[in-house]
This record gives sequence, structure tokens and C-alpha cells, in this order.
Amino acid sequence: MNPVIGLDVSKGESEVQAFLDKRKPYKKSFSVLHNNNGLENLLRFLIEVEGETGVRPTVIFEST
Repeated sequence: MNPVIGLDVSKGESEVQAFLDKRKPYKKSFSVLHNNNGLENLLRFLIEVEGETGVRPTVIFEST
């Protein structure tokens, strides 16, 4: 598996979408606020994807 997490970064919040492998999305996309709670939620999600695949996901940032 080649897990990837895409972050569409914008002012105040980011949109997150994970893929376990090519064309294999993991759950639905969601938004995280740029504050402690939002970043803690993102970290938990990163750990969840790693637990699901056994591989640390690559994180790709896209600014808008």
C-alpha cells in the first residue's frame, strides 16, 4: 500500500483527503481548523491511516 494524505491548505482551515492506494480513497474528506484541536484531530487521523496500512502516509500540501 502507498497511503497518501492530501491537505488543501487555505486561510483558517484545511481540507483533508486520504488515499490508501491509487484510486482508493479512505473515508470522506473533512476540514480541520488551524488551531490546537484541529491539528490534534489531523494527527489522530494520520495515526489511524498508519494503523490501517502499516505504513506512514505521505502528506502532500496544496495551497490555494
